[in-house]
Amino acid sequence: MFALNFYSPLFTDQLRRGRKTATIRLGDKRGKYGRGELVWVTVGHRHGPRQRVFTAVIDEVTLKRVGDLSQREIERDNPEFRLVEDTMRFLGHVYSREITEDDEVTVIHFSEVIEFPPLD
Repeated sequence: MFALNFYSPLFTDQLRRGRKTATIRLGDKRGKYGRGELVWVTVGHRHGPRQRVFTAVIDEVTLKRVGDLSQREIERDNPEFRLVEDTMRFLGHVYSREITEDDEVTVIHFSEVIEFPPLD
């Protein structure tokens, strides 16, 4: 099973409330994540403990230029953002480099899998 990990615990509430339903990752991640796959959505630092928030199914994986991101994709990644420039600044911080509109990103849409107890 793969994980979609988010470094900042600030995302935990957005994830739990269903406000964050996508992630934008720098580069081509289509080989790592595929439509229909189950993943754990986790929060924690690299090489450290992580907390599983929920299990999710990958709904869609799309490769595109940063400049071609839609407002809907941006808001699903971070409900506080509205503009491509917001996402560029955030990705620049995460990846420690300048991000341009020509950089390729992978948009991964996911949905929580609700795990009900078995019926008697």
